[in-house]
Amino acid sequence: MRPGGEAADGVDAELRAVELELSKRWPENKIEPSLDRIAALMDILGQPQRSYPSIHITGTNGKTSTARMIERLLGSFELRTGRYTSPHVESVTERISLDGAPIDVEKFVETFRDIEPYVRMVDATQPIALSFFEVLTGMAYACFADAPVDVAVVEVGMGGTWDATNVIDAVVSVITPIGLDHTDRLGDTTGKIGKEKAGIIKPGALAVVSQQPLDAAESILRRAVEVDATVAREGMEFGVIRREVAVGGQLVTLRGLGGHEYEDVFIPLHGAYQAHNAALALAAVEAFFGVGGASGGALDEEKVRAAFSGVSSPGRLEVVRRSPTVILDAAHNPHGAEAAVSALGEAFGFTKLVGVIATSGDKDVSGLLEAYEPVLAEVVITQNSTHRAMPVDKLAALAVEIFGEDRVQVEPRLDDAIEAAITLAEEEDLGGAGVLVTGSVITVGEARLLFGRK
Repeated sequence: MRPGGEAADGVDAELRAVELELSKRWPENKIEPSLDRIAALMDILGQPQRSYPSIHITGTNGKTSTARMIERLLGSFELRTGRYTSPHVESVTERISLDGAPIDVEKFVETFRDIEPYVRMVDATQPIALSFFEVLTGMAYACFADAPVDVAVVEVGMGGTWDATNVIDAVVSVITPIGLDHTDRLGDTTGKIGKEKAGIIKPGALAVVSQQPLDAAESILRRAVEVDATVAREGMEFGVIRREVAVGGQLVTLRGLGGHEYEDVFIPLHGAYQAHNAALALAAVEAFFGVGGASGGALDEEKVRAAFSGVSSPGRLEVVRRSPTVILDAAHNPHGAEAAVSALGEAFGFTKLVGVIATSGDKDVSGLLEAYEPVLAEVVITQNSTHRAMPVDKLAALAVEIFGEDRVQVEPRLDDAIEAAITLAEEEDLGGAGVLVTGSVITVGEARLLFGRK
């Protein structure tokens, strides 16, 4: 029997019951662009999201890693943090964290039951019931108020302007790199997507912005001017000065908002993009504390180093096995895949790399496969367990077009696909082969469970 015995089993059953109730609502990929429902829920709950300051994060890729870095930095300065991110890798409870750890199952169930009567009241007054994501957002904001937290780190679900999280008045808005994703809902150019995401910038706030495509940058700056917000741009007001590959990650020098250089910062994550995420996180926390820029000053360097050295980002170039090395990466669009490819070449230098790929059906799958084609010797096509998964036969047909029939193998079950890829990697006589499991956060989450990761 597991620790806790029947009591633990009972709590797990309650969680499953809550998940079942949530699953009956509109899923995250079905949205109706309005803040009316979530605003009504916040009203009836007494505006819990206004009881603490917030840092709000949007962008196409890097949001969760940046959120985790911001959370870690704030924690190093002894602030109690709440973090709301999505989607989850394994358990829905991961989405709501206090002080760097997901809330436990009991707290998740309790929070849902506490707000459930108010959710039903809002449902009764709205033409469309609250969605899965809207209810979870309400739960997060209520949980943070109940804790209470000193600061909330909030990641948008999709877009910005109409995202359910956008009922907060964040003192700092963070925009990670923007690429083409969710184009059917957010727009077919990075400029249009940038306009939607810039909707999280609030009047008089400070926006910390990563390097962007020109049209996205223009959209963001236009919004900032409209609401009289201050903008700090990567490469101008802050950025990465130097970086070098180190054992288990990288060593970087980051320039803060006031020009101060934070030297010898070790980040136990791979890829140039994680260094840029770190610069963005550091600037956001400087802005939150009011240091740097015209105010001058800097954060305590030892606390900054300690915070970054303890950062983790599950499912982002995460090594879960050696001999052969198996890496999990949650890239699910071409922009993310390109970043992963660059990091793989820099940090690992495999002589042969085999891919295990399972994607959602609503993504630019061809673009993702094309990004991986130069570095994957062979691919094993499979399918994750969600209803959003692209059917394995359809995904295999796309893979054959891009990789050629000789480089594509099909295994409908994820566990069989991983085993097949390991076998292919082990055929490398000289060693140095690896396996990359990718294509979806859900795929990576299921793979983490197979490898016993928590």
